[in-house]
Amino acid sequence: MKNPLHYQFSEYDCGPTSMQNAISFLFEREEIPPEVLRNIMLYCLDCYSSEGVPGKSGTSCAAMMFLSNWLNSMGNLGILPVKSRYLSGKEVYLGNESYVNDALKRGGAVVLRLFSDEWHYVLLTGEDGEHVYMFDPYYDQEGYGLDDIQIVENCPTRYNRIVPWKYFNKIALNVYSLGPYQGREAIILFNKNTELTSEKTIEYFI
Repeated sequence: MKNPLHYQFSEYDCGPTSMQNAISFLFEREEIPPEVLRNIMLYCLDCYSSEGVPGKSGTSCAAMMFLSNWLNSMGNLGILPVKSRYLSGKEVYLGNESYVNDALKRGGAVVLRLFSDEWHYVLLTGEDGEHVYMFDPYYDQEGYGLDDIQIVENCPTRYNRIVPWKYFNKIALNVYSLGPYQGREAIILFNKNTELTSEKTIEYFI
């Protein structure tokens, strides 16, 4: 059984929430070992605020890279059939030759760092050539007041936003932009048992 994806509990936990949502999207509830959920929370929320309060600046890129590598080790050991790849810099963009789009076409999930009112992690679960299907873990029913960002309430196990591609590749810090290359980050995840490969589909590319 697939659980509905969930929203963050605080102003700071978009990183671990999006990683947990990626696992929930890719795997049945009965498949997910508690160790995965425990360690997602253990490794994230590692940034300190300017006042020295732990967790109040969310999750660092270094922590997300470490978590991606740890999930790969889980897959290699056969504990959970998960595969993860960490992307940064100019590797992170949306387009027909993007690793992000390739993953979404092949049944993967992508945890993406982007800008909303501040730096923020979201989950991408699909794309249709013009739009990205996203679960934004920050509960907001107004959609930033932008008419072309669709708010979706009837797909709780997959997405709650449909966002045009045009928002993502911008350097400027606008809503849902990826921003400057040096700050770009994405974690691609697959369920090895459901990943579409060249052996499983003729639509595979890259």
